[in-house]
Amino acid sequence: MNPLAFPNNLLPKDGSVYFFPALFSPEESDRYFDQLRNEVQWKQEPILIFGKPVMQPRLTAWYGDPDKSYRYSGITMHPQHWTPTLLEIKEKVEAVAGYTFTSALLNLYRDGMDSMGWHRDNEKELGENPVIASVSLGAVRTFQFRYAADKALKNSVQLHHGSLLLMQDETQHYWYHRIPKEPRISAPRINITFRNLFSREAR
Repeated sequence: MNPLAFPNNLLPKDGSVYFFPALFSPEESDRYFDQLRNEVQWKQEPILIFGKPVMQPRLTAWYGDPDKSYRYSGITMHPQHWTPTLLEIKEKVEAVAGYTFTSALLNLYRDGMDSMGWHRDNEKELGENPVIASVSLGAVRTFQFRYAADKALKNSVQLHHGSLLLMQDETQHYWYHRIPKEPRISAPRINITFRNLFSREAR
């Protein structure tokens, strides 16, 4: 695959985020969406918010190398085996990112009422400056950034069907991100965030 030319950094400082609006063709994107919707073992789990269990407002799944369990917000996710579809997507993402990934967190947003709150992907297992490659399939959703030290400093991007958002360098130290609710959206979206997971013992 011939890598796409790198676009401009979406962040004004303290991090690097690059957006590729059409990494996959419409035909590829449609096929991947249908396959993942039907093949992935989706589930809804509670997470801890201020010490209280709350059901996540989306469905999730964790796939990857067999020794790469992932802990966040009070839950532990054990990896399912890579599927041929995920490996095909992963190979194309790695060719652009120039990075090899061990794991993938998948989210199924059933409609615009499903969301993800402000957070940073800064768990120890992800390393010092994690590279996270986020593939979007399905409905267009808004992805927002907010600077940790100044809540007024924000940016956003519309994540299209077949797009890739690449976050790296110090992004997770200084920037929060989220997928807000958008009640007008009735169609589903699948998101795959490829990550490289390290053991806690190795940190």
